[in-house]
Amino acid sequence: MKVAILVLMATTINAQNNNPLSDDVRQAYAEVRNNILRSAEKMPAENYDFRPAPRVRTFGQLMGHVAQEQYLFFCGPVKGEQKNVDVERTKTTKAELLVALKDSFAYCDSAYNEITDASAKEIVNTGGNRSMKLRLLWMNIAHDQSHYGNIVTYLRIKGIVPPSTEGQ
Repeated sequence: MKVAILVLMATTINAQNNNPLSDDVRQAYAEVRNNILRSAEKMPAENYDFRPAPRVRTFGQLMGHVAQEQYLFFCGPVKGEQKNVDVERTKTTKAELLVALKDSFAYCDSAYNEITDASAKEIVNTGGNRSMKLRLLWMNIAHDQSHYGNIVTYLRIKGIVPPSTEGQ
């Protein structure tokens, strides 16, 4: 009886996880997306022009950069689209940047939600280079995580607890 239950459990787990690679990339993306969106919401509007050093982006420019790159280099190619956007230089207020950031994540949500392990292997053009869809989605996560590290610094300088460490 115990063996039958274990076999049934193993079969159920395998049936539920037919796309372990794409499921994993979706989970990692959701974590960084949520951290960045919550950070953008937590930072007061008057601090969107804050830059911790003269030669780095302002907090707002950083938000715009994340939004823009998702369209241009990561999710756009995965979706087979060429999006020409300039969020980083054209949006400056918290309200504008929150809309742009949410829109870019919604755009990427569809790329991540539609990927399967089979489609993840498809090769797409990335502006002169060719990459697997799965690689681009992981590169987007790495890019966003890298900038989330910057965001954490900006928040901490302003005395704000980053979303990833709230409650710890």
